[in-house]
Amino acid sequence: MQVKVSKFGGSSLCDSGQFQKVKDIVLSDDMRCYIVPSAPGKRSKSDYKITDLLYLCHEHVEKSLPFDELFKLIEERYISLCSELKLSINMLEYLKILKKKIIDGASEDYVASRGEYLNALMLAEYLGYEFVDAAELIVFTKDGRLDEKATYAAIEIRLSKVKKAVIPGFYGASGDGKIRTFSRGGSDITGAIIAKGVGAVVYENWTDVSGFLMADPSIVNNPKPIKEVTYKELRELSYMGAHVFHEEAVFPVKNEGIPINIKNTNKPEEKGTFILNDKIEVKSGNITGIAGKKDFTVIAIEKTLMDKDIGYCRRVLTVLESNCVAFEHMPSGIDSISLVIDDSELENKTDKILEEIEKQCNPDSIIVHPNMALIAVVGEGMIKTRGVSARVFSSLEKDNINIRMINQGSSEMSIIVGVENEDFESAIRAVYKAFEN
Repeated sequence: MQVKVSKFGGSSLCDSGQFQKVKDIVLSDDMRCYIVPSAPGKRSKSDYKITDLLYLCHEHVEKSLPFDELFKLIEERYISLCSELKLSINMLEYLKILKKKIIDGASEDYVASRGEYLNALMLAEYLGYEFVDAAELIVFTKDGRLDEKATYAAIEIRLSKVKKAVIPGFYGASGDGKIRTFSRGGSDITGAIIAKGVGAVVYENWTDVSGFLMADPSIVNNPKPIKEVTYKELRELSYMGAHVFHEEAVFPVKNEGIPINIKNTNKPEEKGTFILNDKIEVKSGNITGIAGKKDFTVIAIEKTLMDKDIGYCRRVLTVLESNCVAFEHMPSGIDSISLVIDDSELENKTDKILEEIEKQCNPDSIIVHPNMALIAVVGEGMIKTRGVSARVFSSLEKDNINIRMINQGSSEMSIIVGVENEDFESAIRAVYKAFEN
């Protein structure tokens, strides 16, 4: 029998009304056999995510601060959900155990994971599915890395006996039984691992948006939805700030050729976005999406005959490495290189880095340009297509936006453009307008 794995995010399970939508979706398709829930998310902008509250509880205990009021918010949410959904689970007892564990100094990973654990218990009863603890399936090494061999062996053994199951996302356990978590948003990863483990025909990721959009809707009014995106395109867009899906969740399903379908719990009739190895049809000259981030600094270095000075770039990059600073891009000329660095990497290290470059590389000049934004124009339809770059640059020129940097890799799948921070939103709107038809 062909099966689907369906992961539901926190917004899809934030209250009893959303639980009902999830139940309708799951039971409408008999192929939806393995369900992976996140912890309850926000019900409104002013609300709290359960996982955030759990982290705060742990932090308060670590600092010997009272956490009763915080825990009361968690209790109220789960107890009201159980009551409204008419579940038989003794949630008070589970919460009592959790509170004692927190007081007794349970690990941060254990405490944070209980949001998914309790939500999965409720969803399993609500759907009439078996609950399977992720600690039985997702195996971590002692140093916190996923043990793939042990994980997929455990999935094969345990889930071969279970036709319909709810498996909490976000966490697993090491060989000694200690709970370990993925990074935030890690329920996406759990779902992908389960999808690979059971050989799913599709991995559905249900959230509060209908897939990816061609641009950020907070910048561009009503941007077009993206029907299909390849894994490579997704990597480029995610890297530049387009976040709907945890990018690490791509890897388990990519090599298996399992498509990911990002869908909207509130609009299940919409097709959403499919993430695929290869698109069914690539239209020449089309772009897939536009994404970007603000707050980069450029360190521009000039040195006569740099191209003849063997090891010059290595010496520059060694300075960054010794200061634990990563760079985003490094456009270069015959006698110049520019280091594009995220401001969050630099913090208060700029002066020290400049001093060390002066000392170790002896440049003719070194100039710092702050306040740059990067915009990525991404799409496999750009490859070997004339005129795409010209359309990007012309659109910016028409809106009087100065281009500070241009970078295009050999794959031709993305064009990176640097503009002033203050021009960021205008630049994205200008490029979108040039490609929306």
